[in-house]
Amino acid sequence: MTRNLYKLTSHLLPLIAFLFIANVGKGAELDAETKALIAKAEQGVDWAQSLLGYYYANGTGVLQDDKEAVKWHRKAAEQGDAKAQSTLGGMYGNGEGVPKDMVNSYAWYNVASANGYESVPELKSASELRDLIAKEMTPEQIAKAQELSKVWFENFQPKE
Repeated sequence: MTRNLYKLTSHLLPLIAFLFIANVGKGAELDAETKALIAKAEQGVDWAQSLLGYYYANGTGVLQDDKEAVKWHRKAAEQGDAKAQSTLGGMYGNGEGVPKDMVNSYAWYNVASANGYESVPELKSASELRDLIAKEMTPEQIAKAQELSKVWFENFQPKE
């Protein structure tokens, strides 16, 4: 029996170690700034949602989690936050937190550009990134992305 227990334990130890390492920090206490940001984001404040998306994408104050980053950027983007719209374009184009999808990438970049987001001088603008992605797409994909962009642009305008 001891021998069987030893065999079972030797097989379980790597799994136990993996689960422990995977969960390190999950119970960590968030700092006051991050808690306040989460509260604002949960209240529907678009800039807070976008910033929280950035926090999750980069592991700032929270564990890095691309799926959570997409969730918060999408909430901000759907309220018309052009920076969040552009960020989603990049996340779809790179398959970060979502399956890689050039149609959605193009559409989000197109909406961000139409809503006036042109980024900082060191980075490519949303329209430049959209045009780069278009080179990897079929005419059918571009047409689909443009139709999606039209609907999103109508629905996801910046707040006045």
